[in-house]
Amino acid sequence: MSKHWHLDYHTDHALLTLDVAGQSANVLSQEVLQELDQHLGELEDKPLKGLIIRSGKASGFIAGADVREFERITDPVRATELAQLGQQVCARLAGLPFPSVAVIHGFCLGGGLELALACTYRLAREDTATRLGLPEVRLGIHPGFAGSVRLPPLVGDLAALDMMLTGRTVSAREARRLGLVDEIVPERHLLHAAETFLKSGTPRRQAPWYRRLPGWKPLRTLVVRLFTPRVRRKAHPDHYPAPWRILDLWRDRATEEQEAQSLGEMLVSRSSRNLVHVFLLGEELKRVGRAQVHGVEHVHVIGAGVMGADIAMWAAHKGFRVSLQDQKPEILARAAKKAHGFFKRKLKEPRAVQEAMDRFMPDLEGHGLKRADLVIEAIVEKVGPKRELFRMVEQKVRPQTLLATNTSSIPLEEISETLKDPSRLVGLHFFNPVAQMQLVEIVRGAQSSEESLARARAFTGAIERLPLDVKSSPGFLVNRILMPYLIEAVKLVEEGVSLVTIDQAATEFGMPMGPIELADSVGLDICLSVAEELSEPLHMEVPDKLRELVRQGQLGRKSGQGFYRYNARGRRESPPPDKTAADIPITERLILRLLNEAMACLREGVVGDADAVDAGMVYGTGFAPFLGGPMSYIDSLGVTGISHSLHRLSQEYGPRFKPDAGWSQPELLMRRRRSSN
Repeated sequence: MSKHWHLDYHTDHALLTLDVAGQSANVLSQEVLQELDQHLGELEDKPLKGLIIRSGKASGFIAGADVREFERITDPVRATELAQLGQQVCARLAGLPFPSVAVIHGFCLGGGLELALACTYRLAREDTATRLGLPEVRLGIHPGFAGSVRLPPLVGDLAALDMMLTGRTVSAREARRLGLVDEIVPERHLLHAAETFLKSGTPRRQAPWYRRLPGWKPLRTLVVRLFTPRVRRKAHPDHYPAPWRILDLWRDRATEEQEAQSLGEMLVSRSSRNLVHVFLLGEELKRVGRAQVHGVEHVHVIGAGVMGADIAMWAAHKGFRVSLQDQKPEILARAAKKAHGFFKRKLKEPRAVQEAMDRFMPDLEGHGLKRADLVIEAIVEKVGPKRELFRMVEQKVRPQTLLATNTSSIPLEEISETLKDPSRLVGLHFFNPVAQMQLVEIVRGAQSSEESLARARAFTGAIERLPLDVKSSPGFLVNRILMPYLIEAVKLVEEGVSLVTIDQAATEFGMPMGPIELADSVGLDICLSVAEELSEPLHMEVPDKLRELVRQGQLGRKSGQGFYRYNARGRRESPPPDKTAADIPITERLILRLLNEAMACLREGVVGDADAVDAGMVYGTGFAPFLGGPMSYIDSLGVTGISHSLHRLSQEYGPRFKPDAGWSQPELLMRRRRSSN
């Protein structure tokens, strides 16, 4: 009896349906592949006209290989064997004595797409949920089931390289345009269309000659040279070797065997293991969001500034009815214009854009409060106005309405003092820009009810963001850890180290952006507000330089001048480095301030475990994903060495580097949420 695959025989063809037991999505584990191999062996000798492969899951076709199996593989030989198993099964499928067709809906990713590539034909369901791609590069690896061999002849070399190097997914329509699928078909016609293709005798699709021309041997080196600057901008070869290996495999026209050997090496590398760790942390947070019920249909956002407008825009984009309130009509008008531009870029089709705009309602008078299931406050970051606002809101909303604040640092206990029922208040702390940053901190106040927190997590999951539980305390998790890092960068500026030198040290470490440019991007007024909020509880001195720039109205990118100067398009004008600072340990000072605060947060229980710190800092700030997050990085360096380095820096630069008490409690690092699963 087959556990995952279900085989049915029809008049002249067979139908294989994948429905992986105990999973919400289909993944290609070793067991699933072996079972498929057995079925293909049975089918080889049957007098059939064809085979149809489809998914029995509503979520999609196949989401890829079983990434959890990757964590258990530490030997490159074992990793190579796994790739070879996938290649052998795909080769058996491609070699059947009759045609095969993959019927694709929803996600068709990684090994799932490689399986579909082995079929004679591919049909995709015609809707926005269908997405195809090879995202392996985001896990620090490359296709391993012969995807790097089969894709270029099908779609052309440049398109194949683009898909493999970026890991991006394509829609059903783009897949047809590329030649990745043979046809896109409405749901009701999929099986009939598949049967028609089996009978058609149409030869396997191949890209036209001009798309295959870049793969001509004399041109390959030139193509790699053209791709190199683009890849270098996105991926440092020491941090993210996978895209560079993809270029090598393509240039050398690697065989399936060479692809498998290469995958074996990549899968056990530090970069891949940490990227897999980060990916699984994200999947765990998604699971938390899906496991609960939000009961939200109408969202009312108060405050149409940058954050409020972006939160409202994103919620409307994800299907919620949203009313956006502000005291000034011109601010609401600006938010509506921004939303329209965003929807046009994202949705493209005029009808879809209009439907999204119909869900996005500017609301000067606040009429949406009476209908709201969720109210999100996103006004000025001061406790007095927030208290007064929630006092008014509580009087106007229904008893079951969930109340949320987007405060970035103020403890909920201070905000909720005017509420009759503080159990309804939670923190929903989004990060800027909302459309790009995946994390949302779910802030638990001392009186926040479990029901309110569960609804907040579920709503966050429903808008496709990652909910991370944090305790209400100054700065919560992300801003608290980030602020000492930013403050140390400003201190280095005060010492005369050039802006470019500081930022370059951080980006060479692996940060997506240097701390000075990050502060300018966030807004120096916001940085100062958060720093002042945290200065007393964290015994942190606010640099005079930061106060001075804000006093002069130099607020960063939004004002055209902060630490850096910006042109009319908001692009940074880089001054030349004026001090090499060879005698100053810039990277060590920046990163150890961050790690020390991360350890303090873990010790104080701001989050539940070390994995939560990693998830928060990677998904909330972009902390070097190839290092796996701050706590994984600490694991790799060793607690003792970091503690000694902090002690040395404290003697040289002062008590702000004093090692936190958590460094003497190594058991804290053992608290990892997924280790018990």
